[in-house]
Amino acid sequence: MTVPNAFKLISKTKIEALDIDVLHYRHQDTGMIHYHLACDYDENALMIGFATQPMSSRGEAHVLEHVVLCGSEKYPVRDPFFSMIKRSLQTFMNAMTAADWTVYPFATQNVNDFFNLLSVYADACFFPNIHELDFAQEGIRIEMNDEGKPEYHGIVFNEMKGAMSGEIDQLYYALTPHVFPTTTYHYNSGGDPKHIIELTHEDLVKFHQVHYHPSNAIIMSFGNIKAEDIQAHLCEHVLSRFDDIERPKMGKKFTSVTERRLTKPVQVFDTYAADDDKKQMTHHVLSWLLPTINDPRQRLALRLVEGVLIEHSGSPLRAYLESYVHATAPSPLLGLDDSHYEMVFYAGVRGSDVEYADDIEKGILDLLEQVVQQGVDADMIETVLHQIELDQRHIGGDGMPYGLTLILEAFSTVIHGGNPLDVWQIDGHLAWLRQQAKNPDFIPSLIKEHLLDNPHRVRLTLSPDKQKAQRLLADEQVALDELSKTMTDHDRMTIEQKSQQLRQRQAMIDDVDVLPKVGLDDIPNDISFIDANKKAIVLDGKTRTLYEYHAGTNGLYYYQVVMDLGERADEILNDPLLPIYLALLSEVGTTKHDARAFQAVQAACSSGVTARISQRTDTVNKDKMSSYFVVATRALNRKLEAIELVNQVLDESIFSEVDRIRELLQQKQGSWQSRLAGSGHAYAMQTASQNFSRLAKIEYAFSGLPALSALKAFMAQEGEGKWAVLSERLAALHDRIVSLPKDVIVVCEPEMADVLTSTISRTLHTQPRSQRVSRDLLVFDDLSQIVNGNNSQDIAWLISTNVYHNAAAYAATTAGDEDAPALMVLAPFLRNGYLHAAIREKGGAYGGGASFDGNAAAFKFYSYRDPNCQETFAHFLASIDWLIDHEHDESQLQEAIMGIIAGMDKPGSPAGEAVKSCFAQLHGRDRVYQQALRAKILAVTIDDLKRVACRYLKDKPHTKATLAPLEKEQVVEQLGFLVKKLTD
Repeated sequence: MTVPNAFKLISKTKIEALDIDVLHYRHQDTGMIHYHLACDYDENALMIGFATQPMSSRGEAHVLEHVVLCGSEKYPVRDPFFSMIKRSLQTFMNAMTAADWTVYPFATQNVNDFFNLLSVYADACFFPNIHELDFAQEGIRIEMNDEGKPEYHGIVFNEMKGAMSGEIDQLYYALTPHVFPTTTYHYNSGGDPKHIIELTHEDLVKFHQVHYHPSNAIIMSFGNIKAEDIQAHLCEHVLSRFDDIERPKMGKKFTSVTERRLTKPVQVFDTYAADDDKKQMTHHVLSWLLPTINDPRQRLALRLVEGVLIEHSGSPLRAYLESYVHATAPSPLLGLDDSHYEMVFYAGVRGSDVEYADDIEKGILDLLEQVVQQGVDADMIETVLHQIELDQRHIGGDGMPYGLTLILEAFSTVIHGGNPLDVWQIDGHLAWLRQQAKNPDFIPSLIKEHLLDNPHRVRLTLSPDKQKAQRLLADEQVALDELSKTMTDHDRMTIEQKSQQLRQRQAMIDDVDVLPKVGLDDIPNDISFIDANKKAIVLDGKTRTLYEYHAGTNGLYYYQVVMDLGERADEILNDPLLPIYLALLSEVGTTKHDARAFQAVQAACSSGVTARISQRTDTVNKDKMSSYFVVATRALNRKLEAIELVNQVLDESIFSEVDRIRELLQQKQGSWQSRLAGSGHAYAMQTASQNFSRLAKIEYAFSGLPALSALKAFMAQEGEGKWAVLSERLAALHDRIVSLPKDVIVVCEPEMADVLTSTISRTLHTQPRSQRVSRDLLVFDDLSQIVNGNNSQDIAWLISTNVYHNAAAYAATTAGDEDAPALMVLAPFLRNGYLHAAIREKGGAYGGGASFDGNAAAFKFYSYRDPNCQETFAHFLASIDWLIDHEHDESQLQEAIMGIIAGMDKPGSPAGEAVKSCFAQLHGRDRVYQQALRAKILAVTIDDLKRVACRYLKDKPHTKATLAPLEKEQVVEQLGFLVKKLTD
């Protein structure tokens, strides 16, 4: 049904740089806003968003995000969101809750699929069932345990227990209530576990009624589907029902409000749950509340201030924080946060002690005063302006679809009443900024106004408390014990009845055929693969290979130097310092520049230089690998000097600035440790599968938790002699690597190809170096025992967390084996059919599933933010029996296959697609290989799944691993795990 003139076109703007027309519409009756980014992209994307402004930390916005996706009027299925993942060729589906908005984005390359997803998402958002039992499952409920005592359960409750055990989350949520004393940002929109238990089903229904009205909604879409077609669907299926009869046409539109300003700075002391409370574990952070984001020029000016102060290690504030003697690293909260209605600027350190709070505050303020007095160098300003332009021109889309990336970049501006064009089209604002920056007082006056003279400043000192996690658990238990004392027999009976009703609901077999779907016939026959224009290039008289790709890169070029480790692979990959070397290269100095000066050199002409190892297990031999050392950068077309920059990193890097290396490793240790709680399932899987291929052993030993433990031990060692040995070892490793033959990858616009080739040929050197002899560094060299050993014992790593991350791994096979396609399909089949319901819905974990890893030659099970341990491992085993012992529907198989193919077909950015294809070819997975693999995946049968399950999984030896709370040491020991601690 098309409703003529239902949406009024407010404006239409062409963004030449992106080749996009931005159309801005408003629905006449309800006020719903629709921004459509019309362009010639097949990957269409859409996002439904709402301003959600909770005034508590009960998590209503977050729980509602979960529950609206648990069934709606048109689609009364318990989990249509998860079901659509299986019935769709989506390239992205998710839902996200921010501090004051909630969004429901999706993307797909199939037009029918787009409207299927729009139908499900729109009905879920505007007409959800919000069933009380779904609230109990997703949010919070009380159940009686085997001893007849009450316990809290719920997916969001457990998710936030895991999230709030992360160090950075604790830091952020300890600070924001003081920066924002009265507005919605005062609260934790995700929910604080101790307050989530206060949330009721009635609260949730009311929150939806108020916030999820079309008047408070913003639709943003992208791609080659017409805006009118999207609007016709919305009018027919959603907006026509808001008719002042069934539902009011106009609802409340939430608008952002400014915070009440502090009249003088405040100082706050708090603690965070940590695995230890030794010295040098305290955070000190200063935060300033700034103006709103709606003045694009002021926002850009403050971005310039941020860049001048902290853009790179040579910037004055970052340099001060990195070298501050009473701390180990700058704070993870550093710089300008413009994601809220009012911006915030952060500056501080981690790895300090409580007694230095005054000193670090004075030091930061003195540094800012010094910048104001001395002014800012014109070259520094130009470098930051260059970085802003570079970021603006870079087309993303490798982690998230390009269209959704653009939409999300602007959504925070739109939801707060701003103009998204100010985000997508900044050339005019940049020109204004360049003009303003010519005034030597421009930046100093901004620093003085918004930082030095701004009384709305909060200083937080957050110190570690290794007993805090246990106290939180104890407090929770006290509340439950008090509740238990007041419960009547009728209360207990009611809880048991509701628990039984939930179990019955979870066991229901839904008629998922009410949901729309695409089928295997909708899958394209051919893979997406970009073949390089392979050219010979002469480097120092030697003929090497240039892999050239032409793409629309919006005025940038992407440059990578690639070195096949070849015969040197064993000695290089078996060096435990390789991951440290990769982290330090391009962060240290050169023969011409010290480390901080070299950061300024990089920022002036490029995005910076990165170094990595690209490696894959051989397709047929699990103990053989292909490995490449890669140095990469991207730059504006006019900045050809970035090519010379890469050469400086390779030819002139030195590892003798010990103080700088110490700073960098302190930063690496701190950030690594703080990320554990958020990536626990990945580390658990890595631990469990460590023995099944050579690559798996190397990655676990040198990049996994043993490596973090070794780094901590190294940093804690007394004496300065260790730094000289480390310097020698890094320099020797560098000499071995840069002596390797070099090939080149270039992704650029066609007209840039010849000049880039000529510049590379003149600049890139291939001369081998003499090899140095270096001394042992036992704390790291001991890691080699893991690579050379075969420890098959189950391992539990204890970390600061409130939940488990579990994994089990079985020896499988390599990616080229005939069984690999069936193992690939088996993973989503087990997840869809058994693991999701058992581990997430019934078990309360945030997530769980399985995967086949050809690099590790392993089949893995995992759970994420899981309140259970032993029960989850039992479910891993039960899923195998479920597969083998039951008959299964062909539609389940098709859903698993579609999920695999959708993942394979997910497009990346123009440059990302080219680089991905190049390395696939280098690793022996070329177009022919991938096309054949696709055909084999499409041909997998249920009998194949049962066959490989019997061959590799059923009653077969396997290894278990868990990242467990520190307080659960006895529990995991009793379960037979070998307990390890990062402080061992």
